[in-house]
Amino acid sequence: MLDTEPVYRAAWQQASAECGHVLSDILYLRLIGHNRRDAEQVLLEEFGLQFPLEVFREVCRRCEAAALAAGPVRKKPGLDELLEFLDSRHVPKAVATSTDRPLALQLLARTGLLARFDVVTSADEVANGKPSPDLFLLAAQRLGVGNSACLVLEDAEPGVMAAHGAGMNVYIVPDQTSLPPTVQRLANGTFDSLLAVARHLELAATGSPQLRV
Repeated sequence: MLDTEPVYRAAWQQASAECGHVLSDILYLRLIGHNRRDAEQVLLEEFGLQFPLEVFREVCRRCEAAALAAGPVRKKPGLDELLEFLDSRHVPKAVATSTDRPLALQLLARTGLLARFDVVTSADEVANGKPSPDLFLLAAQRLGVGNSACLVLEDAEPGVMAAHGAGMNVYIVPDQTSLPPTVQRLANGTFDSLLAVARHLELAATGSPQLRV
């Protein structure tokens, strides 16, 4: 929903550099979609157990906070249109994010999105992050709806796998990179933007014969 990935990438790369390691763009792609704990584990596996994790965390959080405070957080194109359509149909909505709850709530509030969702579930509320289905299962439970009635919008491989594992429908809206065919096959559709998702759902609601997934 929010264009924060460049901020996180720059912060994690800067923190890694200050710890004496190079976090390449290719390696960073492996972190996308994971919670902070699991992403840090990837770094430990890549850089070795001598990697100064506490120093990394301190620098990383400082860089993230400075970058996020420096300017507005942009919403992904089509998000407002999608939310307006869902609101018009009284569809309950949840955020299920790999970001820790305090930062997630802060970002949602800053962008005027917090009041638009019925439920927010975050990485620090479940035992296992994506690709485990825990986060999505908690969101469905809080919404009070069945898993099979849920539609998840995801841009990363761990999230697609988590939604599929939860028995939910999932649409892929790629962001940093396209997903491998094995992951794409787990989804019910792939769209180039949230606006395309909104238009697709509008057609589905009218029973249009033009509808294609």
